[in-house]
Amino acid sequence: MFALFAAAANALHSASTKQIVAYVFPANSVIPPGSIDPHRITRINYAFALIKDGRIGPGYANDTENLATVTALRKQNPTLTILISVGGWLGSGGFSDMALTRESRARFIDSVMDFLARHDLDGLDVDWEYPGLPGAPGNTYRAEDKQDYTLLLRGLRLRFDVAGKKTGRRLWLTIAAGASNGFLEHTEMRQVARIVDSVNLMAYDYYTPGSEPITGHHAALFTNPADPDKASADASVQSFETDGVPASKLVLGVPFYGHSWSNVADRDHGLYQPGTAGANGWANFDVIESTLMGQGYTRYWDDAAQVPWLYNAETRTFVSYEDEQSVAGKCRYVRAHRLAGVMFWDLEGDSGGKLLGAIAANLR
Repeated sequence: MFALFAAAANALHSASTKQIVAYVFPANSVIPPGSIDPHRITRINYAFALIKDGRIGPGYANDTENLATVTALRKQNPTLTILISVGGWLGSGGFSDMALTRESRARFIDSVMDFLARHDLDGLDVDWEYPGLPGAPGNTYRAEDKQDYTLLLRGLRLRFDVAGKKTGRRLWLTIAAGASNGFLEHTEMRQVARIVDSVNLMAYDYYTPGSEPITGHHAALFTNPADPDKASADASVQSFETDGVPASKLVLGVPFYGHSWSNVADRDHGLYQPGTAGANGWANFDVIESTLMGQGYTRYWDDAAQVPWLYNAETRTFVSYEDEQSVAGKCRYVRAHRLAGVMFWDLEGDSGGKLLGAIAANLR
């Protein structure tokens, strides 16, 4: 009875509201009671399950307990959907072998069906980073990934649809997509978009310390003409739409963390200047706000890119991050461009709820 009610409620909810997708990544920790507000989000993507011997399996020690915690949130919000996200940056090494043959794909899909039933989940988020590309060091990848990615997703969709007809409970299929032309070149997104329910566009990490010789906005909304890479969420959205992904299936990714560079000269307050990766090149929004604001750092706003940054002239440190103003602007962009909604990585980075509050206030 609950499954039928939830399916009907979810269909109504998804048709009338923008998606707010929270990646929840407790790793080896236990999710504290009351730490997730189920009324501000529409979907939880629990990260990460891993591929082991060609099958999906738990990634961390407390996954069973944590999945029970998040599925229990449906009692407070029956329209909330809970997906398991498989893969991730460090967990994508098994995708290429698993997706290579019809038999290996079928084995994986069988295991997914068992996993979803065992944990009472609403679907799967495939976070393959990345088909046909190296991704994290040591990953297996091959040219066939391009077609195998589509075949894997099509196989999942068919099984999900068959199961849904039997149970009356819809199973959702989504993907996390790299916001680069390289990702588009190594996938068949026009076909993929017809298969999946939504595409979570990872519109961040455009600039990361150590990967580029200069500083830059790691999650610019619009392209700053001074940016030599011409990178932005807007540029990525346009590229995905050109490659056949409709706006109605694009979920814009927002980072709840920032990047920092060291040894950055005080020119243009450090923006687009040479810099090096510091000892602390990555930090959650909570940490940035609590430890950097008022501690020698000055906040600047890029009116072209519609994002902030911090610069400390004394320590020569540059920080690219997201705040309530930039998040609100991205929500306005989502509404104006009729995208499906917003997703963020990850909930833990905003334990005070400021960024999520800005999303909820500006998107609904």
